[in-house]
Amino acid sequence: MNCNGVASSIMNSGSEISNGTPGEKMVTRMVDLRSDTVTKPSKAMRAAMASAEVDDDVLGYDPTAFRLETEMARIMGKEAALYVPSGTMGNLISVLVHCNIRGSEVILGDNSHIHIYENGGISTIGGVHPRTVKNNKDGSMDIDLIEAAIRDPRMEICYPTTRLICLENTHANSGGKCLPVDYIDKVGELAKKHGLKLHIDGARIFNASVALGVPVHKLVQAADSVSVCLSKGLGAPVGSVIVGSKVFIAKAKTLRKTLGGGMRQVGILCAAALVAVQENVSKLEGDHKNCKTFAEGLNKIEGLKVDVASVETNIVYFDITEGANITSQELCKSVEEHGILLMPESSSRIRIVLHYQISEQDVQYALSCIKQVVTGVPYANGVK
Repeated sequence: MNCNGVASSIMNSGSEISNGTPGEKMVTRMVDLRSDTVTKPSKAMRAAMASAEVDDDVLGYDPTAFRLETEMARIMGKEAALYVPSGTMGNLISVLVHCNIRGSEVILGDNSHIHIYENGGISTIGGVHPRTVKNNKDGSMDIDLIEAAIRDPRMEICYPTTRLICLENTHANSGGKCLPVDYIDKVGELAKKHGLKLHIDGARIFNASVALGVPVHKLVQAADSVSVCLSKGLGAPVGSVIVGSKVFIAKAKTLRKTLGGGMRQVGILCAAALVAVQENVSKLEGDHKNCKTFAEGLNKIEGLKVDVASVETNIVYFDITEGANITSQELCKSVEEHGILLMPESSSRIRIVLHYQISEQDVQYALSCIKQVVTGVPYANGVK
């Protein structure tokens, strides 16, 4: 069944949207694969937001924010937690708390989110110098290279002072790869050996936990702080949480206010986040399964190439081969006409991210449309 046939099937099932002409219907199906940040709040989330008990969180009295922070600290095995508007702010606050002296240095991956996608905030706002170590294909950094990057404190007259190591789990630019417990623990031991702190950008740490079959608190037991995104795989509309010691969180709360992240009746947002944590962690395994199915389907399309074995969680990158005679921008534009939204990474590479609002049928529909655009031939499996 091709994507037009799939659309007809949807139309017959009653999924129709008016195109603006009286008496006429146009079938529209939206399958948004740009990121797991595009999810819409569920009915349960909206209901929780509408009835949330709130107060002034800047003054420390919002009960729903307190419930969320208490629950996240418990889940992550840390003393305390703090709700922040975004993962970028969460990472920035964490780095600045650990590197509280301007001119400090942080060791992090050259392909990490903090280094590439967060506007250089640790430098421009915090005066923290990034010292990059090459990320391997699995998102890790060689431990001997991390150690070699640590500055000799006897040369502080010349060098910035190393104070922090940052890891990312899952590692987005590596295709959602998972860092295992033993690796993280070894980095933690290295940090302690040299008197450094360890921060984990755990935007998708629950994806790693589910994929590895390891409780999330074990994945972060070696970390002094962790940022956890609530609006990616977990599907909440807004926000992240940072966790750590009570002393760390007290300093983080002050920095949150300094950066403009102190919000008043934030319990309205935290109520949705609580629903996300309670209901959507269990759905991540399905996202991973759909992602693997997507990768396998893409790899069967002539003109496309996917390293299927590398797909571990909910992110897949696919490449357009030279003989396909289509660019990623052209492909994205063409499938958008069928309601498929993709994110081009380069002229020949596209990223796809699955989330809990993408069904197995959505995967087959998207594969059908992509194949028809790339080859002119309908996808064999169609939609069941």
